[in-house]
Amino acid sequence: MTNWKASGLSKDLPPANVMHADWQGVDLAVWRSASGRLSAWVDRCPHRGMRLSHGFVRGETLACIYHGWTYGVTGACTHIPAHPDMTPPATITATRFEVTERGGVIWIAAKDDPTAPPDIAGFQPLRSLTVQVGEQALLQALAADAPGLTEAEGGLRGTVQIAGLDTQICLMLQPKAQETTLHILCGAGAGPAQVSRWAESLRRQIEDRSAP
Repeated sequence: MTNWKASGLSKDLPPANVMHADWQGVDLAVWRSASGRLSAWVDRCPHRGMRLSHGFVRGETLACIYHGWTYGVTGACTHIPAHPDMTPPATITATRFEVTERGGVIWIAAKDDPTAPPDIAGFQPLRSLTVQVGEQALLQALAADAPGLTEAEGGLRGTVQIAGLDTQICLMLQPKAQETTLHILCGAGAGPAQVSRWAESLRRQIEDRSAP
C-alpha cells in the first residue's frame, strides 16, 4: 500500500499560494512558489510555532505571518526581519515532506519515501468536497450508497450509476478529525456537471443520516 496521500487538486493551488493539508494526522503547509515549485512542510514556524499555512508567498519563499521569518523552497530560513544583516543559522529550517503532482492531484509522503504515488491514468480531476463525517463513517456510507466503488491505492475506484450512465469514479479520501475531504476524479460515463451534482447529493444524504 502506498504511503502517498492526496492533499488536494493541482488546479486549486495556483502559483504564489499556500494551503493547509493533513498527512496521517500531521498538519502541513503546502505551498507553490511564484515559479510553480511545490513544497510541503510541517505547519509550524521554527521560530514561535505559528502556522505557516497562514503565511504568504513572496517569489520563491514563504514568510511566516507572525514575525516575518522567511523560508526558501529547501525549508531553510533565508531572512529574519529583526536581524536583516544576519545570515540565519542552517539549523533554522522547516520540517519537509515529499510532495509531487500526478494526474492533476497533489500527493504527499514522508521525506525520502522511495515509492511513487498511485497511477490514476484515465481519470480527470473534478473537484474537492468536504463531508462532515469521519473517515470510517464515510467509508461505511459509501459501501452502502456506492457499492461499485472498491478500495484501491490512494482511495476508492469503480463504477457508479449517474444520470442513468455507468460512470467511472475515483475518490481520494483526506480525513481531518470529524470530517473527510473527497478529491473527486471522473472517467468515462457521465459528464463533469452530472458527477458534481451526484457528489453533492451523496454528501447531503450521508450528512443527513449522520445528524443527531
